Amino acid sequence: MEMSHSAIIAVVDDDESVRIALDSLLRSYGYTVRVFASAEAFLSSSAVQGTACLISDIQMPGMSGIQLYDDLSARGLTIPVIFITGYQGQPPQVGPHSPEPVAWFPKPFPCAQLLACIEAVLDRR
Repeated sequence: MEMSHSAIIAVVDDDESVRIALDSLLRSYGYTVRVFASAEAFLSSSAVQGTACLISDIQMPGMSGIQLYDDLSARGLTIPVIFITGYQGQPPQVGPHSPEPVAWFPKPFPCAQLLACIEAVLDRR
């Protein structure tokens, strides 16, 4: 069932297939989606200010997802972040001044749970 959402969901992942899959999934549910191949590309875009929820990979070349999250927190931006990762085990720690991220999903992640998490984030905003 397609719904219409005005919320912008940003996806940051160096894996093009993950970006394409998430873009397609989220658009099919009516979200406006912006995709970025790196944390640096996201931070230098105009999408930062309008993002209602950020989905980010953790391990990426250059700036990691954790570093991206800490950078956003240091700037005073409180964008809810959902991490997706191929990393197995205990999630890495965020910086001491950063709030905890909304959720961690290992790849491959369950689409229904990811969508439910996004809805919960947007309902709180």
